[in-house]
Amino acid sequence: MTTTKVAAVFGVGPGLGASVARRFAREGYAVALLARSEASLHEVHTEISRAGGRAGVFPSDAGDAGSVSAAFSRIRAELGPPDVLVYNAGAFVMSGILELEPAAFESAWRANCLGGFLSAREVLPKMLESGRGTLLFSGATASLRGGARFAGLAVGKFGLRALAQSLAREFGPRGIHVAHVVIDGQIDTARVRGMMPGRDPSTMLAPDAIAETYWQLHQQHPTAWTQELDLRPASEKF
Repeated sequence: MTTTKVAAVFGVGPGLGASVARRFAREGYAVALLARSEASLHEVHTEISRAGGRAGVFPSDAGDAGSVSAAFSRIRAELGPPDVLVYNAGAFVMSGILELEPAAFESAWRANCLGGFLSAREVLPKMLESGRGTLLFSGATASLRGGARFAGLAVGKFGLRALAQSLAREFGPRGIHVAHVVIDGQIDTARVRGMMPGRDPSTMLAPDAIAETYWQLHQQHPTAWTQELDLRPASEKF
């Protein structure tokens, strides 16, 4: 059975991706769960199903064009064409330029930038047919500032931000809302807490709070669309 409301979330892990997927599922969306790790997808799928929602598991490598195309073909066949795309996939490589291997640099760029381009191309045709749709892209502090030893992250995130701006200017007038979210700080996840035991949760971004902002962006009236916003804990210096 095909639903008329489908949200595709690329980059579903135990943090923000899972929170976004659950948030849209609570609103009655069938959620397509995408990530390279199939195990993390099944965990979120189980959570959504137990809460009475609907979701599908679609393992995919965001940086591989064939893998992305195959995943979205399955999504359209099994759930329907997405009304919403949340691109949250990414790769973090911290290394100096002289130590950063070209293959690692390219792999990070593929996950942080190319996958957003590939995913947008998969959902835009049907969105344009209906004259509506939402594309949301997860950025980072590195979207705005290339720090020392952060080229492996910043180059891709800069590119993703540029992609979001270009998409907004091309497709906004045709009914597609495109927004880029600069997440300026660390997200509160089990992995981060394990690395920094005892850290005050108020110094990190709560995944569910970020997900609520994503939902609000999707709900915005077209006379007052946000193209970019930044989120950070109250304690964060900027």
